[in-house]
Amino acid sequence: MGLKSERMDVLVDLDGTLLDPRPGLIGSVQYALDRLGFPVPPADELLWLIGPPFRVSFPKLFGTPELTELAIAHYRERYFGGAMYDAIVYDGVPAALDALGAAGCRLILATSKPHAYARPILGHFDLARRFTAVHGPELDGTNDHKGDLIAHIVAREGVLPGKAVMIGDREFDVAAAAANGIPTVGVTWGYGTASELTDAGACALCPAPADLAAMVLGVRDRVGGTSGSR
Repeated sequence: MGLKSERMDVLVDLDGTLLDPRPGLIGSVQYALDRLGFPVPPADELLWLIGPPFRVSFPKLFGTPELTELAIAHYRERYFGGAMYDAIVYDGVPAALDALGAAGCRLILATSKPHAYARPILGHFDLARRFTAVHGPELDGTNDHKGDLIAHIVAREGVLPGKAVMIGDREFDVAAAAANGIPTVGVTWGYGTASELTDAGACALCPAPADLAAMVLGVRDRVGGTSGSR
């Protein structure tokens, strides 16, 4: 592809960026609502739940910390029982990851989904081999906030923020990366709108996976070497 080979760390979101988790994720939320005796809205009314950690979003549905934890337990019963594989990898994503790897990038998964789910999901969809490391929150809520998760990744993996880029589809990805000095390429095929990503401060918007590698490497060429000593 004629892309440069200078090393860069690329932090990559999972849901809404690599794959569409809607069937299994939303179905498991509906299951939790039903188990707790709450009205079960249609799937389209629950799409806002894709992205942020459930301990942030579930209180808006369930009201109290106690009910939130019960809902998470019911959700996990369904999701970990197999619904997590009811997802679709976006067309062109594997090729984009391969192009970034071939260009010398170190790919690190940075997802708000607990890594206990993310690892088997990546393996199931043959994406795991493309990543050097996989990071997500613990099941007990440690690193639930994505800014904390990325700070953990920076420290654990030796990421230089001035030579790194985040790829994500929601404002939470952009804000969390920015809090750690990392720019974000926002992807518009996921669950965040272009205006959401732009307002949050994404440095570029990518309309399709076929454009992703060149766009991310373009960001590297603009910022690489400007603050790699951080």
